[in-house]
Formats: sequence, structure tokens, C-alpha cells
Amino acid sequence: MRSMWTAALVFALGATGAQAQDSKSAKKPAAKAAPATPAAAPAAPAALSEEDQQTLYTLGLSIGRDLSLFALSPEELKVLQQGLSDGLGGKTSDIDPKEQAQRVQAFAKSRQALAGKAALERAAKEPGAEVLPSGVVYKQVQAGTGRSPRAVDTVKVHYEGRLVDGTIFDTSARRGIPVEFPLNGVIPCWTQGVAKMKVGGKAKLTCPGNTAYGERPPSGSRIPPNAVLTFDVELIDIPGDTSRQP
Repeated sequence: MRSMWTAALVFALGATGAQAQDSKSAKKPAAKAAPATPAAAPAAPAALSEEDQQTLYTLGLSIGRDLSLFALSPEELKVLQQGLSDGLGGKTSDIDPKEQAQRVQAFAKSRQALAGKAALERAAKEPGAEVLPSGVVYKQVQAGTGRSPRAVDTVKVHYEGRLVDGTIFDTSARRGIPVEFPLNGVIPCWTQGVAKMKVGGKAKLTCPGNTAYGERPPSGSRIPPNAVLTFDVELIDIPGDTSRQP
């Protein structure tokens, strides 16, 4: 959840200097008038270079994607922005962020669950989609002409994995190098879905969280616990039978 707390940065980029100084510029007793030379005009802020703009935009884009699992409504987004603006301005509040940490996590989990459920429902309604007993949604994109793999077979595939918001978290297709693995050594969604494919075929797999990585996504990945995932898979070959290997 650490990345969510950094979300303030993306809104901070749009906050005005006046907002950031609201609480710091509280009214003070006026000093006695005295002759003075005109104050120098404040220096104009330095223009951002194109490179800096791209860097900041990329930062905001990344943070925004981390926040996407909240699926905030426009009204909720306004409340969030108000909190960020108040925080930037140094305003005090009776709300203790530390005491709210568990509620924030619970809120994120509930919204993620809703977004995942909606993704599964959309996938199930696509033409040609088939819902397997486990809840995996299998959709053939291109028919193959070869044989189908068994769980004990090694498969050679290209794939691309996405979160429900469309964020790509892993891809062999873009690297241009197919991968091989035993079909019974991957997540259940793959074991079930790829087994329905034929060599040369392509399919889309939409995986409920309990058929993907469940509570323990790969270390260092952007996959949240119990996340619904979508994979585009191309079955290139079935190199061998792992049950016959020593």
C-alpha cells in the first residue's frame, strides 16, 4: 500500500502556491505603517524543461495507476483532493492518519474486489467466452491446428499479463522471446486455460484471484493480493512431456 500514500504527489503538481500557503499565511497583527521602498516583484518560476515535464508526467501516471484500484467516483475524488490540499497547506485535523491506515487498506481491498468482479463479468459477456468451473473465463481469439497440451507437458508460449485497469505487469510478446514451462507448474488459471488451446492458437484468459496468485503475488511485482488478472496467450509449441524427464 506504500505507493498509495505517495499519491499526494500527483495532485501536488496541480496545487497552487496559494493553496500550499493558506494556513501558513494566517492573519497577523498589522505593523505600524512606515515609509518603505517598493517591494521587489517575486521572481517568476523557472519554466520546466520538456524533459522535466515528461518525468513529472510519468510520475503522475504511475501514481494514478496505483490509485486506479480505488475506482473513485468524481465526488470521492474531490474529497481526496481536499485532503491533499489541506495536507500540503499544513492544516491541522482531528483525524489521525495512522489510525485510519487499516480503514484505508480495507477500503482499497473492497474497491479492488468490486473492480475484479466487474472485469470477470465483462469478460464472461464477450462473444465466444466460456466460464470454466473454477471461474476462469476462457476466450479463443485464434484457433490453433495442432494438439492440445496436457498438464504434464512443457509449453512454449508468448503472453502478456494485465491488471484490471489495463496496466501491463509482464510480457514476453514485447521482449520477443517466448518462454517455456511445465503446464502443471504455473498458476491454476494457466493450467486450465492453456490446456484448452491448440498449437498455433491464441486465447484470452481472465483469472479470478484465487486461480492466479491469491494472497501472495510475485515479490516486487505490481500485482495486488487477490487481484483478477487477464492474460493474452499464444501457444507456439509443446516441446516435451515433463513426466518423462529425470
